[in-house]
Amino acid sequence: MRFHVLTLFPEMVEQCLGSSIIGRAIDSKKIELDVVDIRDYSADEKHHKVDDYPYGGGAGMLMQAQPVYDAYLAVSKDCAKRPRTIYVTPQGRQFDQDLANELVKEEDLVFICGHYEGIDERVLEEVVTDQISIGDYVLTGGELPAMVMIDAISRLVPGVLHNDFSAETETFHQDLLEYPQYTRPEVWHDKKVPDVLLSGDHKKVLAWRNEKSVEKTKRLRPDLYEKYDRLQGIVARLMKNKRKYIHMIELIRRGRAECLYENDMTIALRDKKSGTIQLCAEDPDTVETLLSHPVVAEGIRKRQLFVVCQKWILDALLSYDHMKCSKTCYQGCYTLKNAMPVPYKNIRNVTMEYLDYCTENYYGERDYVKNRIEAGMLYGAFDKEDSTKIMGFMGIHNDGSTGMLFVDPAYRRMGIAESLEGYTLNKLIVEGLTPYGHVYESNMPSFKLQDKMGIIMCNEPMWWVYDDGEEENE
Repeated sequence: MRFHVLTLFPEMVEQCLGSSIIGRAIDSKKIELDVVDIRDYSADEKHHKVDDYPYGGGAGMLMQAQPVYDAYLAVSKDCAKRPRTIYVTPQGRQFDQDLANELVKEEDLVFICGHYEGIDERVLEEVVTDQISIGDYVLTGGELPAMVMIDAISRLVPGVLHNDFSAETETFHQDLLEYPQYTRPEVWHDKKVPDVLLSGDHKKVLAWRNEKSVEKTKRLRPDLYEKYDRLQGIVARLMKNKRKYIHMIELIRRGRAECLYENDMTIALRDKKSGTIQLCAEDPDTVETLLSHPVVAEGIRKRQLFVVCQKWILDALLSYDHMKCSKTCYQGCYTLKNAMPVPYKNIRNVTMEYLDYCTENYYGERDYVKNRIEAGMLYGAFDKEDSTKIMGFMGIHNDGSTGMLFVDPAYRRMGIAESLEGYTLNKLIVEGLTPYGHVYESNMPSFKLQDKMGIIMCNEPMWWVYDDGEEENE
């Protein structure tokens, strides 16, 4: 991902973003930072002037259109498509975590940082796609807000934090504020660390943290709590058939669900990261209402990926000429909280040197495999005699489900698959999440493995429906 910052103060941006986690991400090329000095595009070769008095009078100076426009052209010509271009202004849409999740999907983001009394409106109308604010107050320039947004977006890029869980379990996870945290010493100013955090009981710790997050959110952010409470009501209804709806339940529990529509068991959720829409309608008579919802209808027009688990929704989606069913799967989940056995111990994170091998053995999806490696979500089993020799791999998909399991033919029937799955599921269990995954309807060996591992499979199928012009990952 590339960030382009158009500014009058490039040193300010470079020095701030060039340190700490973001600086390391730039050095390791997880993200790119392109800082452009607008003065370099001034028509005034001697003084590099970029401002002038506003027509109609008024206090202060206004940035001229032409230098900003020429700087934008210089940046945008190297982008694969017209870049999403953000003008930082208190008049814009409020920046929040949902918007950060939306913007991280872009290959290029251009930030235009204003100064003085602002920028000539004509260039904003011509190049800006988004006007965004970080709050209802005025600063001396747009650099600080741009850097705030770049920091928030960058940490969502796979590999920047080295662990996807870090980005998903902090403030605003599940629309909750983060729980209180403590470190040494155990007693400070006569205040003791809560006993539960010293107990070593991970299950109790997770329950305490969730309880405190709920209490804190209800007290400090009733607006967020209202959203949380609504989603928890949906979870309670879906839990009546957990195996069938575990994908929707976990989307909510992992803080990635945007509720588009809900009325009893007619529900539409959108994944805030991927944009995938998940639909449920246990009453066939409600399907028309569900598909006519403005956001769902727009998703159909824009050929968005849908995940459905009722045949009548599938048939309704397939009635559109451009939509087709990409796959039929059954899903299962591991409902116990105790760790699974991992007989083969030589398992670790897959690194980029194994990208070609994993790509070759996962449908040739190079970009997707690279994404999972960078996120630290692909795990490999390695030969005990030659630790550089990979025997197989398994990972956690970008929607949170497990999958991508492959064992090299030379190492099959040695318990490698069971160990890889146990290792992967334990990663989710320790985070307090319910592991779940999907099996193609024709993959009988995988069904046998899930049964052996104690994975409870749903006896009803589910379907992925998408535009027939592009493929999707399992």
